[in-house]
Amino acid sequence: MSEGRLLDIPDNGRLADNITYFARALRKAGLKVGPGRVVDAIRAVEAAGFTEKRDFYWVLHAAFVSRPEERAVFAQVFRLYWRDPRYLEQMMSLLLPAVRGVQEERAAAAAERRAAEALLDGADRPPPEQEAAGEEEVRIDVDATGTHSTEERLRTLDFEQMSMAEIAEAKRMIARLSLPVRPIVSRRSVADPRGHLADWRATMRAALRRGGEVAVLAQRRRRTRWPNLVVLCDISGSMSQYSRMVLHFLHAVANHKGAGWAKVHAFTFGTRLTNITRHLAQRDVDAALAAAGAEAQDWQGGTRIGACLHAFNRDWSRRVMGQGAVVLLVSDGLDRDPAADLSREMERLHLSARRLVWVNPLLRWDGFVPKARGIRAMLPHVDAFRAGHSIATLEALGRAISDTGDRGEKDRLMRLVGPDG
Repeated sequence: MSEGRLLDIPDNGRLADNITYFARALRKAGLKVGPGRVVDAIRAVEAAGFTEKRDFYWVLHAAFVSRPEERAVFAQVFRLYWRDPRYLEQMMSLLLPAVRGVQEERAAAAAERRAAEALLDGADRPPPEQEAAGEEEVRIDVDATGTHSTEERLRTLDFEQMSMAEIAEAKRMIARLSLPVRPIVSRRSVADPRGHLADWRATMRAALRRGGEVAVLAQRRRRTRWPNLVVLCDISGSMSQYSRMVLHFLHAVANHKGAGWAKVHAFTFGTRLTNITRHLAQRDVDAALAAAGAEAQDWQGGTRIGACLHAFNRDWSRRVMGQGAVVLLVSDGLDRDPAADLSREMERLHLSARRLVWVNPLLRWDGFVPKARGIRAMLPHVDAFRAGHSIATLEALGRAISDTGDRGEKDRLMRLVGPDG
């Protein structure tokens, strides 16, 4: 294990304090590390001891890691925290954009950027002993009643206008979002003593056992079930920043227990269609998106919406749309395929879906007009047309999906298109 040989023991010997701060960094990186685990880790190191650097790594690993998807995050935080006394400079190089041609460019490994952000959080603070001494000498009271909430500002900020720190905070906010949906009332019914439908068969069977006397009227109710969610996400160059945030949102929806969806199916498309459903099942969002990005080879490429929708309708529609699925189409509609082919595939997709909601980040512009031929071909075949450029617009998707009467901006834009399309 290469990470186990990266340990440099601090000279001051305050191992318990360093383990505590290491646990704090793990918690900021997303691991569920509480005070109990910190105590267990300190006791485990004290009881097991270590003569090799590898032993220390695995003792802490056993104390803090409880799920397979947490291993990569733990390894990266461990490497950055315990390896080099000047680890702050290394972490800054992961977060700051590199100047092309001056230094070698290197893509951050899975969970490496999250580990750097967790360790950099509060890196400019003084050491604990200096911070405590400063509190004794000077106490400053600040009235923050007039300050603006950071989260409130981020809710309406365009994803493309966010800095690296704002994107990291926005991802944490997106991880808490959900996409509720109303259950579907089936034509089938189930036995229920409090139901509103008379069950004549069960009533007559019970009467036959009593010699023909009807003692109790059996009742039934309509069965309810949850629909599937199918998401088609455009990952072309013009949608790069928005599609990444939408995939973070989709990962949160797919892993949110009790959200109501029977199953979440996810597909990406640019020049070809890619099914990433199995990757989103991973609990760790960095590992999930890294695996999805490795499989989808057309990131930040061109756009062929018509051809990709044809591939979906031909290969996947019957598999994932048979139970009245709700379809979420995330795209700017800027397509190179012929408008007639795109219109035909959109119509087929609309007929197969229970509800088709189009999320388009171009709606962030107040003066948006559907002039592109791809948008004009797709717009008549959707149930709702919504914006998708900020956290607030993602939150509004819940209302658009649950409310069958919600059409978003479709009616207004259809009047601009005109009867001839």
